[in-house]
Amino acid sequence: MFQTFDVPFSGDQGPSRLAALRAQIVDHDIDGFLVPRSDKYMGEYVAPCDERLAWLTGFTGSAGFAAILPDIAGVFVDGRYRLQVRDQVADVFTPVDWPEITLAGWLNEHAPSAVIGIDPWLHTVRDVDALRQTAKNVTLKYVPNLVDAIWTDRPDAPIAAFFAQPLEYAGEDHASKRTRIAAELRDSNIRAAVLTQPDSIAWLLNIRGADIHHNPVPQSFALLFADGTCHLFCDPAKTAEIVDHLGPDIAVLPQNGFIASLADLDGPVLIDPATCPDIVRSSLGDIAQFGSDPCVLPKARKNAAELQGARDAHLRDAVAMCQFLHWLDGASGITEIDVVSKLESFRRDTNALRDISFDTIAGSGPNGAVIHYRVTHDTNRQLQDGDLIVVDSGGQYIDGTTDITRTVAIGTVGDDERDCYTRVLQGMIAVSRARFPHGVGGNHLDALARAPLWMAGLDYDHGTGHGVGSFLCVHEGPQGLSRRAETPLTEGMILSNEPGYYRAGAFGIRIENLIAVHPASQLDTGDAHRSQLCFETLTWVPFDRRLINTAMLSRDELTWINSYHATVLDKVGPNLSPAVKVWLEAACEPL
Repeated sequence: MFQTFDVPFSGDQGPSRLAALRAQIVDHDIDGFLVPRSDKYMGEYVAPCDERLAWLTGFTGSAGFAAILPDIAGVFVDGRYRLQVRDQVADVFTPVDWPEITLAGWLNEHAPSAVIGIDPWLHTVRDVDALRQTAKNVTLKYVPNLVDAIWTDRPDAPIAAFFAQPLEYAGEDHASKRTRIAAELRDSNIRAAVLTQPDSIAWLLNIRGADIHHNPVPQSFALLFADGTCHLFCDPAKTAEIVDHLGPDIAVLPQNGFIASLADLDGPVLIDPATCPDIVRSSLGDIAQFGSDPCVLPKARKNAAELQGARDAHLRDAVAMCQFLHWLDGASGITEIDVVSKLESFRRDTNALRDISFDTIAGSGPNGAVIHYRVTHDTNRQLQDGDLIVVDSGGQYIDGTTDITRTVAIGTVGDDERDCYTRVLQGMIAVSRARFPHGVGGNHLDALARAPLWMAGLDYDHGTGHGVGSFLCVHEGPQGLSRRAETPLTEGMILSNEPGYYRAGAFGIRIENLIAVHPASQLDTGDAHRSQLCFETLTWVPFDRRLINTAMLSRDELTWINSYHATVLDKVGPNLSPAVKVWLEAACEPL
């Protein structure tokens, strides 16, 4: 349930596994095979039985894919994982900087006129179409999953039971949700919608599961019909405890009958090409109609109960975080594993923690420069004087999901680290203070967080923020703060605000609060007719004052920090022990 520190997969066996996979490629009369880090539900996080990319290559990041050819095997990763991939994979694999180098361009160079095998369950409609259009001389061929053929000790699929999300936290019963979404289908002349993402099904039916570590999603497929009834495809044993909750309008059917059931549908049938496995499109044929998953935007727009749950969860989590930071301030001779374990223990002490929301990142010194670093027994490092430590963590509570990053000084750090930290903080403040009109997407706001770094010739290789679910996935679309986040931000969306800076071999910095989109109050000046949005801060944990160079701050930035710290003390202080409250008072003193 919680974090372990073993290496889940090792690159040591990469050469033998690659050789076995290439033998499978020959046996199936193809020229190559694609190995994505995805499962048939197309989620970011996968069960151990679906960790095919990690099993083959040793790369354990949450995004990436491999293209296996007879004479080269490329592992494609984005900027978050470029240090990590080189440490994890054997030299028989070639790291490829993606998306700067596209899969189509790479295949056109290394495998012109090749026949490339794909498992149609593991590639979306959009990705298959894009590859066909851009790798024009490459032919894609459906084949059984070739990794499964050689993974002889592959774990079993998860069998955790589903459970109901209480109405007091969901804020709307599932009959109302189904009626609302079904009306939208009828308005668009759609007979049924195929739902392939478990978090959409979780939201629609007010259910949760434990099939994926740290993300309480129920692995399943669903068909929502225009009359509001629903077919839920999963192991029926998983729903034994929620039969009454589901009610008579939801039929539970075995998952192995999902594809066959598509042949019985009358069209048009809605599928989302961005998330739907290509096998669904090929099974539906001409009755498939492309469009967005109808649950995605309603799920992202949190209702009043979900927003209040997020506030309550973050206040509870802030108490645990402040206890942890107080402990860290007085600790000595500790390691990164000690940090992770102690923080988890404080969250457990709330007696409300259902799980952590992802494996805690606790990277000290040079490990902090690995953006998604995960400490293991092999990489564990003792904290040293002069280190920065990046602690990125979160909790899953029944009323909300939290995600927070604080960078902390260990002993005395240099002026360069303090200046970089201050620039990162300035960027986070700029997003926190932003006001913007309706229709603005996260791609418009991303530059606010980067501008202080850009002024010094610095930047970071990840988005500024991602959407966050309500006791669901810690990474939730379609909202985000990045150059690619085009979805307009609307009231109720929850996002992270987490700029950073990373210097390979030296240190990393990231600062993260969660924020919710909120109507902005009317200004006394400006266009009185133009309503605007702003962000409500959800996270209340102090920043490390020792790392802030006040000489670099504007008056408005200084005022914002002091106001934030005063609110932290007011909200969190009464819930702390006397000793921790004394620490918090010092941590929140005005600059």
